[in-house]
Amino acid sequence: MTTPPLKVLVLCTHNRCRSILFEAIARAEAGPEVSVRSAGSEPAGEVHPATLEALTRAGISTEGLRSEGWDSYEAWDPEVVITVCDRAAQEPCPLWLGPAQRLHWGLPDPSLLEGTEQREAFAEVIAAIRARLPDLAALAATHTRR
Repeated sequence: MTTPPLKVLVLCTHNRCRSILFEAIARAEAGPEVSVRSAGSEPAGEVHPATLEALTRAGISTEGLRSEGWDSYEAWDPEVVITVCDRAAQEPCPLWLGPAQRLHWGLPDPSLLEGTEQREAFAEVIAAIRARLPDLAALAATHTRR
């Protein structure tokens, strides 16, 4: 019998840049041991266009990505919640997250920059997320399922 994938919810306040990047990269590269979704406490309602461009440049699919609120995942019952922006890390998580393990893997917001600086910042954030994927795999390997 195979173990179900570890459910990971990545949170950022507006769910339009960093959490979306994390979701897309993890879906593409983390393997079947993890199932990753992203959401926000105050979702913008759209993914930042530069986020989609950066993912495309990195060869990562943008299909199905959308900005949505964390209440969209109430019934999903994540086992790990990762905040990627400092603001979201300080917000009270909804009670329904229950015993989910909470981690903060802060990332700078590349969408705040413009031009060449923005493009370089997106590349750096993508590299930082990719560097975290082994940590995600380790969590999946050792996490006690509820």
